[in-house]
This record gives sequence, C-alpha cells and structure tokens, in this order.
Amino acid sequence: MNRVYFIGINGIGMSGLAKILKLKGREVAGSDISKNYVTEQLENLGVKIFNKHCADNIKEGDTVIISTAIKEDNPELVKAKELGLKIIRRGELLASLMNLENGVAVAGTHGKTTTSSMLASVLLDTNPTVVVGGIVPEIGSNARAGEGLFIVEADESDNSFLHLFPKVSIVTNIEADHLEHHGNLENIIKSFEQFLEQTEDEKLICMDCKILNDLVENKKKIKRYSLAERDADIYAKDIVVEDGKTKFKVIIENKEFGEFELSIPGNHNIQNSLPVIYLAKKFGIEYARIKERLKAFRGAKRRYDILFDNGIRVIDDYAHHPTEIKATLQGAKTIEKNRVVTIFQPHRYSRVNFLLDEFKGCFDDADEVILLPIYSAGEENEFGITLETLREKISHKSCKIIEDNEQLIEKIKNGDKNITYIFMGAGTISNLAHNTVKVLEEK
Repeated sequence: MNRVYFIGINGIGMSGLAKILKLKGREVAGSDISKNYVTEQLENLGVKIFNKHCADNIKEGDTVIISTAIKEDNPELVKAKELGLKIIRRGELLASLMNLENGVAVAGTHGKTTTSSMLASVLLDTNPTVVVGGIVPEIGSNARAGEGLFIVEADESDNSFLHLFPKVSIVTNIEADHLEHHGNLENIIKSFEQFLEQTEDEKLICMDCKILNDLVENKKKIKRYSLAERDADIYAKDIVVEDGKTKFKVIIENKEFGEFELSIPGNHNIQNSLPVIYLAKKFGIEYARIKERLKAFRGAKRRYDILFDNGIRVIDDYAHHPTEIKATLQGAKTIEKNRVVTIFQPHRYSRVNFLLDEFKGCFDDADEVILLPIYSAGEENEFGITLETLREKISHKSCKIIEDNEQLIEKIKNGDKNITYIFMGAGTISNLAHNTVKVLEEK
C-alpha cells in the first residue's frame, strides 16, 4: 500500500493506529476538522494532517481507514469509492495488526481504558505494542510500537471488537449502553459471548458483574476476579483507604501474592487492578516491580485527572454512563476532603433517553450537581429529552442547570475555596475544565 489515509485521524482510536503504522514504516496521512493533544504528536512523527475533509486529499493508491463516525456523504469517502480504493474500518485494521501478535484485549462497558492503560504501564518492561482509548502517562500517548505483547482496548460500542481473536482477554463488566447501535441488552450480551468465544487462551472476567458471571458459568479457561472471596480465582481483601491511598492484599488461586497500593480512588479501580496483577505475574514480572508500577499509576488521561489543586481542585473525568458516574463519585467520597461539586455534560440524546431511569441516585455522593446542555454528537433530539427531564430524574437535593460556560467559570472563580469540581462527560466538557483552570491560574 502506497499511503494509509485516515479520515478523522484525530479520534482516539484512529490516532493510535496511525501512530503504530507510522512507527512501523508506513506512509501515513489523514484529515480532521478539529485538533487535539494527539495532533502534534502525529505531526512530529511526520504524519501529514489536513484540517478539513476534502476530496482532493485522496490520492490514487491510498488505502483509506474510516470509523463508524464517518458518514457516507463525507467527500473523502465519496472520492475513495469513485477511485475504487481499498476502504478498511478502524476495527478491522486493529484486528489485522493484533491477530498476528500475542494479543491481550481488554473489553467491558466500563473500566476498559483504565484497565488496559494500567496493564500497559505494569507490563512496560516487556516492550509491548499498545493501542488504548486514552493517553497513558507512562508512554505519553495512546499508542506505542513494541515487539512483545499486543495490548488493545476492545471497543464494543459498534461491535468492532468482534474482529479480534486475542490470546487472552479481560472483560470488566456488561451493561446496557450504546443502545443506538445494539438495540437492547440481549444483543450486547450476545456480542460479549462471541468475543469470549474468540479468545484462544485465558478469559479473565469480573464476577462482581452478575450478567458477566452468569454468561461464563459453563465456559472453559475462565479466571474469575472479585472484591470478595466467594469462588474467585483472584480477589482482594483487607482493603484500607487512608490519606488518599488505597491498600489491599491480593489472593491468587488460594495463595496470598502480596499487598498493593493504588493512587487512584475507588473500589472499581481495585477491581481493574486484579486482572492486571494476575497477568503481570503470569508474564514474569517480579512482585516488587508490579507493586511499584501500580503505586505510580495515576490513571489514563480524563480518568480522575487532577488539573488544578490549590484550595480549589479541578478534576477532569470521562464518566458519562450512570454506573461510571456513581463509581467515580463513590471513589471521590473516600479521598476528597473538600465539598464535591459535579459538573455534568450529558452525552447524546439517545443515551440520556435509553438510560434515563438509571440516572436516579447516581449523583448522590456529590454535594452539588450542575447540568450543562446535552452534547448531541451530531444527533437530532428525536426523544424530546430536556435538561429539566434529566434534573427531575436525578432527584438530587442540590441540582441546577447552567447553560452558559462563561457564567459557570465566573461562578467557580469567584466562589468559595475548599471545593472539588469534577467535570464529567464524554463530549467537549474537557475543554471547559481546561479553560476553567486557565482562569484560576491567572487569578
């Protein structure tokens, strides 16, 4: 192939693959209408990035990569079809790279970015290839090209993970999400069942998720991990939280492996660490090194990402599903000494509509909730969903709507200290969090 061209190259999944191919010696180019933190990395590697989608960007001989976000009327995609070029979906490209290697795939409705990033960090000494859905501080990127294991975050949102045939898989949980694609929970469960069947060797599943545990009841090569002993192969005990740190002991197949410490909050992150510890041991990493790497791990970018800490704390977090929101706020409650104010940007009208009932109670561990306008992600509001509808469903003692970003920033700048503001959502809210920090730094 003469050149690999990515339409929408700055997407977190697309940019990682573009980086891997460039580091493996391919000519890579692409386009995107927006810039972000991965744009400069790609350009520094010599990747040509166009700032708009234009038919003239496409050349004879290009192999064109698209994601499900690219619409049929995209001018570059139209031109590629006119020229009869090879067009490959992002998930298919990832699979073609990973299926040739010793692949470890991390899937699940929640926690897969943190778990795959943690795994990459702990196994860094093995020189792995990594493609995940977040920026891993230890590698300064969402991707790296190595010669050892191939660690990937497996995306169930559009079923692209069904192209993968990993040696080992981790599944963190199964819940109703991305129903605009799957239709119902039953279809999601079927997809995860197929993914597990395509795993060649060990399958590590969190048995704290009843749906997942029931799914694998009679399957082979299953390793179960849990926060409780029960029948788990790997579990945590003697959990202690103090001074913002979480300490716990890990039992692997009825033998105590050692005590570990996490610098990121919440029981869900203990769960995320258990398969990582097991696989690190399996792949020959010494106990002391595992312990050191886990303690140093600060989370992937936008996973409880502390942007500012000077009386006021500003935290940027990707949580947008009710289960993620609840887990993040429960974790925050264990370590935050300040009053906690959650600033939430709902994501997609369809998601709010499908999950509306589940939002009730998920913000209970926040002292105050501020709702921002729904981020549409290009959707039309076919459901009649409003912020008032969501506020009523959340049913929080202190929940208000602020639709003007500048008004919100002024409120934070001139407000009380000793408040932790957690910016939550999967849309553009991270930009707002960073802009808020700029104002606070100037103050």
